[in-house]
Amino acid sequence: MIRQKNSSLWEFRESPAPKVRHKFILLVLVIAGLISIVQLADWWFRAGNIGNIYMFILLSFCFWFGIVRMMLGWMNYLFLKKPPHIDPPEGLSVAIFTTSSPGEPLSMFEKTLAACREIRYPHTTYLLDDTRDPAFREVAEKNGAVWMELVGIPGAKAGKINKALQYTKEDFILVLDPDHIPFPEFLDHTLGYFKDEKVGFVQVSQAYYNQYRSFTAKAAAEQTYGFYGPTQMGLFGLGGSVAIGANCTFRRKALESIGGHGIGLAEDLITSIRIHGAGWKSVYNPVIVSRGLVPEDFGSFCKQQLKWARGVFEMTFSELPRLFFKLSFWQKISYFTIGTYYLVGFSACIFTLIPFLFFLSGILPATMSFADFLIRGSFVAFFGILIYLYMQKWLCHPQRERGLHWRGSIMKYACWPVYFLGFLLSVVNADIPYIPTAKKAVTGNFTPFGRPLIFQCILFLFSFIIIYIKRRFFVPEGELVLSAEKVWGMMGFAFLSFIMAAMGVYAAIESQRLNVKEPWEKVDLNLFRRKKNGQENT
Repeated sequence: MIRQKNSSLWEFRESPAPKVRHKFILLVLVIAGLISIVQLADWWFRAGNIGNIYMFILLSFCFWFGIVRMMLGWMNYLFLKKPPHIDPPEGLSVAIFTTSSPGEPLSMFEKTLAACREIRYPHTTYLLDDTRDPAFREVAEKNGAVWMELVGIPGAKAGKINKALQYTKEDFILVLDPDHIPFPEFLDHTLGYFKDEKVGFVQVSQAYYNQYRSFTAKAAAEQTYGFYGPTQMGLFGLGGSVAIGANCTFRRKALESIGGHGIGLAEDLITSIRIHGAGWKSVYNPVIVSRGLVPEDFGSFCKQQLKWARGVFEMTFSELPRLFFKLSFWQKISYFTIGTYYLVGFSACIFTLIPFLFFLSGILPATMSFADFLIRGSFVAFFGILIYLYMQKWLCHPQRERGLHWRGSIMKYACWPVYFLGFLLSVVNADIPYIPTAKKAVTGNFTPFGRPLIFQCILFLFSFIIIYIKRRFFVPEGELVLSAEKVWGMMGFAFLSFIMAAMGVYAAIESQRLNVKEPWEKVDLNLFRRKKNGQENT
């Protein structure tokens, strides 16, 4: 049974439509934020602030890379748009594709396929199975789904989808990840938009029901809230909302026009850019009509992020150049912005190393006053946070999703070695296997993804002890005064990185102690059946 306090997770939720006054307030905030950035840039790039020219260029690239991405996000928000609800016409032929792979828990499919059966709009559910386990066929047929054995098909999930397209005839296909439990009204909020013959796919929000399980799970969920609210709504306003793996309904003709579902580690993004390149439109409807799972342990989260980072860079290096001139101006900007997201690993690496380079060699990339930087940068930070909080008006479930999302920020930093590795693998075009994300917590041994963070923490503590001893016993009094600001400024800089790395280590340690549970066991499908029958939920 669903606990009473979590019953609201299974209610339909949607972002509100933006009003003119909301956009005006946002415009004022964005203008103020841009002014603060211009003032910071005017001060930052003064000749007197340059220390080592090469290190200054590298530091400036990393710092302003983040600032520019923030500005692009603000510009995207200005185009915020929500499509009006359109009732689906009767008589459409609709398929639901969900895939199974060896090692995935059978009980999860029992819940998902049973929920698919409760979806109101007439449809046929297909289980694309390569487990060689007859129990999966039994579960599919028990829940009214068509079992389709697809063993040894290259291309992982996308390969099975493409093979299933050859055996089916439905005009519209909902791709549903097996860990997502759909609501009965799911298709009522997607199919109506296909009345426009130019719409190639309709994406809805992704939301989760196991984020309470661990620090990692909460962080993973927090990283998605803004994207599935105001970010995707802005992309829709710009004509570039993207398809995201699960919960996306495709027009068969759109998939056929690009030769089928894209294959790769970021197969959803590849499919999305190809459909846009072929001239189709997309719709993003910010509604919660299903809930799924986020990784619960640090190792599984890092494996997922490595796969995504490698796949997104693959799209950036291969698909974007090939389709560049077939995309609209804003689609080019959107896909480039998405495609360079994981460069955060490179910039975080540089920010992490700069203080230690200074401690070791005395090389300063910049001679600017640390106090001046804090004062001038605080205005940018103030408006950045203010805009971030204001945009939470358009989260899909603000009562549960709003906040500073500090766990998500910490985990984003803690994964910098993973993102950096994904970038390096892309540069050398190295392949990594497509492995489905673990549906239950993986416990036991300490994950190797936590080792770089442990090394970073030890390096900080060692550096702090050495610097304290040196300055306490060996540095003359006059030099102490002259060097205090830059030394302790750098130490403060390194301390922030240390705290975030330490929290990443905490997440990895916590993962070893998690109780392995099957969160879907608590989902009560009787709630869905009452919703399907139009009864009041209690």
